[in-house]
Amino acid sequence: MILRMIFIAFACTAFLPGNAPAQLPPVFGDAFGEQTQDDPRIRKYISPRRIVWQSDPDGTTIQNAARLLKAGNGQAELINNDLCILKSTAGKKPGILLDFGKELHGGIELVTGMMDRKDPVKVRVRFGESVSEAMSEIGSPHGATNDHAMRDFIVELPWLGSMEVGNSGFRFVRIDLVDPDAELFLKEVRAVFIYRDIPYLGSFKSNDERLNQIWETGAYTVHLNMQQYLWDGIKRDRLVWVGDLHPEVMTVNAVFGYNEVVPKSLDLIRDATPLPAWMNGISSYSLWWIIVHRDWYLYHGDLGYLKQQREYLRELLNLLVTKIDGNKEALDGHRFLDWPSSENKQAIHAGLQALMVMALDAGAELSRVLGENSTARQCEEAETRLRKHVPDPGNSKQAAALLALAGMMDAEKANNQVIAVGGAKDFSTFYGYYMLHAKAMAGDYQGALDNIRQYWGGMLDLGATTFWEDFDLSWLENAAPIDELVPPGKTDVHATYGGYSYKQLRHSLCHGWASGPTSWLTRHVLGVSVLEPGAKVIRIDPHLADLEWVEGAFPTPYGVVRIRHTQTGEGKVKTEVDAPDEVKVLLAR
Repeated sequence: MILRMIFIAFACTAFLPGNAPAQLPPVFGDAFGEQTQDDPRIRKYISPRRIVWQSDPDGTTIQNAARLLKAGNGQAELINNDLCILKSTAGKKPGILLDFGKELHGGIELVTGMMDRKDPVKVRVRFGESVSEAMSEIGSPHGATNDHAMRDFIVELPWLGSMEVGNSGFRFVRIDLVDPDAELFLKEVRAVFIYRDIPYLGSFKSNDERLNQIWETGAYTVHLNMQQYLWDGIKRDRLVWVGDLHPEVMTVNAVFGYNEVVPKSLDLIRDATPLPAWMNGISSYSLWWIIVHRDWYLYHGDLGYLKQQREYLRELLNLLVTKIDGNKEALDGHRFLDWPSSENKQAIHAGLQALMVMALDAGAELSRVLGENSTARQCEEAETRLRKHVPDPGNSKQAAALLALAGMMDAEKANNQVIAVGGAKDFSTFYGYYMLHAKAMAGDYQGALDNIRQYWGGMLDLGATTFWEDFDLSWLENAAPIDELVPPGKTDVHATYGGYSYKQLRHSLCHGWASGPTSWLTRHVLGVSVLEPGAKVIRIDPHLADLEWVEGAFPTPYGVVRIRHTQTGEGKVKTEVDAPDEVKVLLAR
């Protein structure tokens, strides 16, 4: 069945100079303005970087394929030369696979020439986050799907025209002629990149290029997911998962500073979840909503926005204190930390116990700010009761990390006995962020840097340009990179691995919850922690471990703080800071 494709919800509004949103023409009148919503995103057109594969390298059914690598302008032309020509026969249907160099969010634009026949030409378009995904079949044993976003479909292209199709996360695009005895003249195939045009205010550079690339990759991963709302994935999981939001929000804080996508997403999930329901059906995700609000207020100090949460926050906290049995959490709904720990009931209880303590602590803090003192006291009393029961983490790095962060387990013990065992073995892309923080609490900064290099760096070694929904170090063995055709005898990482909701090619290779090292490096290596709401007071306490130097920037509501640290060779660090006058900087001694 031909899918008459869907222009990218490229209802993307054009932007005027100065980033002023475009207005509707006067003929629409004021009434139409009430029915529209400005889109904060822009579109950029990107030409392919290389041809990965073509079905006919001899030029019988595909001619002048290199034409597609040239920069285009999106305009069909009467000059019908220097075009890529695809011709099918009864037995051969040509196809070509293009690489756009980086993971992107959006679709593609195809510009055609003057074919001999004016009938529309059917082509099959396949987007892929990996080469193997773009070469796959829907419903194959390797798990390729069209879930959340169409990435495999048939569309008709016009004679001497252009068409924009697709709305997904991808790096690779395969295009095939569908019908026999058909001909297609292609002038251009360009990616239509949709993203928020926002500056990278924060930065991180050191003498270790691997760490620099990891910081930048985490930042870019979250940037791609800053669409209409803050998603978890741009191919699959194009949803607001509020627990997954926490690592993403911390990356936004470290890289972009304030952005409206965060409060917009927090409000969306709040309004979609009337109490006593749990956000996303997961009790821990309602706990994360409270923690995210505390951290957002700390970094940005927007009391007016916090006041908008007063009623819902109060009722949610009142609900939480009813979910305690004696001194143990008794949360219902879907009991969940992350997928790798989802079968360890002992770890889930320990993790939820710690998360309850963390959420009630954050709720008490916010309630005091809002003048809700009775709610704050209620939270503090419940937190005190919960702290009397410290569950065993069940040998789970996730649970041990949360217990340490909640102050319920000695951080050094949690690190030495659980988190550091086996290095980055059994890390997860989501909760790895909290494991790194627990290691910092234990003073194991060198171990954390080594874990980051090995675990998140392992994805880079396999060709990643964004961080993945899931990863395990064992996947590196005999693996082919995701940006090449898999040779015989090598393992296809994308088509082979993954579990739970992200099996094989359904697995998202751009997932915001995996961005943790970006904000962690800013917090613990560059050394920036926020002490007072709105970043009016920050503390700088660097931990360079084996690094010789590090420099970077940290965004605040008053401007960017610029920092450089240098090892002096005497076991000491020289620190240079340039901060806005409104920001008080405390240097660790």
